[in-house]
Amino acid sequence: MDKGEMKVRFDPEADILYILIEEGPLKDTVEIAEDLFIEIAEDGSIAGLEVWRARENVLKSLLEHIKVMIQEA
Repeated sequence: MDKGEMKVRFDPEADILYILIEEGPLKDTVEIAEDLFIEIAEDGSIAGLEVWRARENVLKSLLEHIKVMIQEA
């Protein structure tokens, strides 16, 4: 993975959306809100984000936003 290149994965069975910002060893994972976790790299930077219950927390909101944009177009 090139520096600055993010990867996004969705696990439909676990219903988790994962955004990988930087590969490498992790120092910690911190829950910053319900169902939202940040993975901290050893150097203190953000290595990734996990969104649990992604269908409800992200995808549903995204689809509603797209629906509104289509109606306004």
